[in-house]
Amino acid sequence: MRIHLIAALFLYSIGSFAEQRITISGFVREEKSREQLPGVNVYIGGTSYATATNSYGFYSLTVPASDSAVLSFSLVGYEKQDRKVGLQKNTELDVFLTSANQLEEVVVKANRDDNVSQRAQMSQIEVPVGQIKKIPALFGEKDVLKVLQLMPGVQKGTEGQTGLYVRGGGPDQNLIILDDAVVYNANHLFGFFSVFNSDAIKGVELTKGGFPARYGGRLSSVVEMNMKEGSKDKLHGQGGIGLISSRLTLEGPIKKEKSSFLVSGRRTYLDVIASPFIARQQRGNEDQVRPGYYFYDLNAKMNYGLGKKDKLYLSGYFGKDKLYVNEKSKTYEGKTRLDWGNATATVRWNHLLTQKLFVNTSLIFSDFDFGISDYFKDIGPDGSKSSEYSMQYHSRIRDLGIKTDLDFYPSSSHVVKFGLQATFHKSVPSALAITGTDIVTQDQRTNQSYKSLEGGIYLEDTWRVFDPLKINAGLRISIYQTKTGKYLRPEPRFSAAWRLAHDLSFKASYAQMNQYMHLLSNTGLGLPTDLWVPATGRIAPQRSEQFAAGFAKDIEKPALTITLEGYYKKMNHIISYKEGASFLDITGGNANELSWEDNVTSGKGWSYGGEFLIQRKTGRLSGWIGYTLSWTYWNFPELNFGKTFFPRYDRRHDLSLVGIYEINKKITLSANWVYGTGNALTLPVAKFNGVREYFFGQASSNDDHLLVTELTEYQERSNFRAEPYHRMDAAIQFHKKKKRHERTWEISIYNVYNRKNPFFYDMGKDMEHYGNASKYTLKKYSLFPILPSFSYNFKF
Repeated sequence: MRIHLIAALFLYSIGSFAEQRITISGFVREEKSREQLPGVNVYIGGTSYATATNSYGFYSLTVPASDSAVLSFSLVGYEKQDRKVGLQKNTELDVFLTSANQLEEVVVKANRDDNVSQRAQMSQIEVPVGQIKKIPALFGEKDVLKVLQLMPGVQKGTEGQTGLYVRGGGPDQNLIILDDAVVYNANHLFGFFSVFNSDAIKGVELTKGGFPARYGGRLSSVVEMNMKEGSKDKLHGQGGIGLISSRLTLEGPIKKEKSSFLVSGRRTYLDVIASPFIARQQRGNEDQVRPGYYFYDLNAKMNYGLGKKDKLYLSGYFGKDKLYVNEKSKTYEGKTRLDWGNATATVRWNHLLTQKLFVNTSLIFSDFDFGISDYFKDIGPDGSKSSEYSMQYHSRIRDLGIKTDLDFYPSSSHVVKFGLQATFHKSVPSALAITGTDIVTQDQRTNQSYKSLEGGIYLEDTWRVFDPLKINAGLRISIYQTKTGKYLRPEPRFSAAWRLAHDLSFKASYAQMNQYMHLLSNTGLGLPTDLWVPATGRIAPQRSEQFAAGFAKDIEKPALTITLEGYYKKMNHIISYKEGASFLDITGGNANELSWEDNVTSGKGWSYGGEFLIQRKTGRLSGWIGYTLSWTYWNFPELNFGKTFFPRYDRRHDLSLVGIYEINKKITLSANWVYGTGNALTLPVAKFNGVREYFFGQASSNDDHLLVTELTEYQERSNFRAEPYHRMDAAIQFHKKKKRHERTWEISIYNVYNRKNPFFYDMGKDMEHYGNASKYTLKKYSLFPILPSFSYNFKF
């Protein structure tokens, strides 16, 4: 009996020891600035025990108890660090990584989880901000969104535009997030520049498919950006002076090692430079026209450590564009204004509940505002006002939301994320007021306002099922309610990676997405006149399903990542204007009778294709090659006679070559070449003169009220394919380190070989060879010829 008891106790003790596990957790930060680093790989070499830091630099790894082990920390662009730790009890370990010398060959030797081929997530691209700052850009303005356009699966819109068309989706189908806040209009200067100042951005991540369950509200992509936290060691600054704008960023500690701040601003000065020349040119003229344009943006962030387990963040973005024209003469005075802008604010609280449970709670505000104002008055011979006209147009969308996300690390095989969010939307698609002394324009007013509530709850698990197979499976339940409609939609998500070799994986994914806020556009240019409108009882939410599969391979020497993916996406309830409708359509008469719902129609779309990417992020020679082959189709019962057609941004072939070569510590060369099939356009098939009666809607037989007008005849949509687009840009940077600061001179050339790419086409009259008769010919208009630019950048 005693022997059996001893044996039972012995087996129990062995089982208890075998089941005993300990947890190592902490934060990984950058050594100099003390900023928390996301995406750092944390692992024990030679084992399957591995994890990665979350968006706030936190990691948690649970392993069997033992004497000790070597814990490794690695991230592209930083020196790998090994730490020997005891594994007898739970341990908190904070680590600081040092930036690697980018001029040297950087080879990060890590376990398989450090490779892209072993991540469960697919269709995801990360672009180092350091690379973004070295790539040639229009007017030298470094632009995050234009760099993303160089990636496979992301189509460019029109020449110079920042709009993203991802896997057949429109620009409104991209969820663009800055510090948890949604940015609704990411454009400056009518889409030629984005609102994101790269000096203030810490990281950029693009997800095109296989979306994790924590993301929702859009169909095509997620672009997630986080602002820098601000240096905690000492005051730092950087800035630049360019042809059209200047910028300045300051960051530093509020209380050393505990709190910090960051402030970054940028402004154009075209209006300031041009104003004296315009005034001098028009001096003495009776008729004076004074145009002007400028934009500015401001990023600000503050963080404060409330203790070892709590941290508070406050961040915001504020930006504005303004275009104005002032006219004055003896008989006339007029003022026209066009302005739009974004404002976001986020308050975030990080709390570490246990070594295995991390919580982030955010209060979020986002606002996009667009307005047009037009005023003129006629002046009589005696200087008195004889007639007057005023028009005020306004469109806006404003969000107020709250979200809570929890990261749970139950074991080294699971990372569980779950959370919920709620957003209150208030949208004003159209508010119009027209007044005047003319009987036609007297007192026309409309104000359309919509309130809605959007919510979501999600659960996802990244699970290493067994050594070759890793999956990310999740479910999101989205809820939307407005006065005229209510929707409850499940959104299953799944992605998996099957390791075929130590550096090669096959990946597959599936995702359903719903979108409750829509963008109405009839230009395809991403202008601020495009309107954000909500789903209603009449207009259903957009919905998509996407399947993707492909291969991912990592090569150690040289450090390359290669991906090959194919996808198929279906989209339902996408919306568009009806034939002839626009954002300011008051041709029906009384503005009070207008409703945007009467001007739109819904349909479906589908897109499929293949993408190839070979990318190198580190080393003296870095860059990527990206190629996309794709097809996109739309079908609307009320458009194009019900026939299927190509949308404007369908592009069969798209190729991007990007190279950055650091000759030495003082000189960096960079270049990119892009090629793309021309956009699908709708052109008229005939023009002719006709007679239209015009008498304020009343019949008349008086010939004075008959106008001869030019009529245009259209047939099917997308009946013309523009010329192929191709362009090369190049730049050279000269760096110099001085005692207290660094400076960089950059000379860049946009469109090196002066390619005249089409910006738009028009049917123009050609009367030179036909006497009094005329013949219409197709004319191409280009926007940007070869454009050299220079800039001066500094850092201290």
